[in-house]
Amino acid sequence: MSIIHIPPEFLSQILLSGEAAYPEEGVGFLLGREGEVREVLGVLPIPNSREEASRNKRYMVAPDEYKNAEDTAERLGLSLIGVFHSHPDHPNQPSEYDKDWAQPLFSYVITSVKSGKAGESRSWRLSDDRSSFIEETITT
Repeated sequence: MSIIHIPPEFLSQILLSGEAAYPEEGVGFLLGREGEVREVLGVLPIPNSREEASRNKRYMVAPDEYKNAEDTAERLGLSLIGVFHSHPDHPNQPSEYDKDWAQPLFSYVITSVKSGKAGESRSWRLSDDRSSFIEETITT
């Protein structure tokens, strides 16, 4: 069983990011440390760079935002351990699109945002063979 620890202050930031982006998908990076339990030690919200007409159901990370996140993590002595994003008016489960673009080593925290209000977040990891997502347990 895979576990990711997200302290309440960072989980709150993830939820607020999803609400602020609504009705579009919000997105950002999870900064932290790998180990038996992944530990989130920072979150870095970024702009959704997807074309405006598709932002309500897709997100995209611009290359310069990815580079900035890597640099920020390195400066803090941390690693990029995942991505968080919101699903406006949809369940907090990965879509086929999410699976197609996911990286096997990252955690993907997805928050369902219904009518502008963030609900529960769930975390997922892509299986090594890229065939499916496996849910991670979130601890706070």
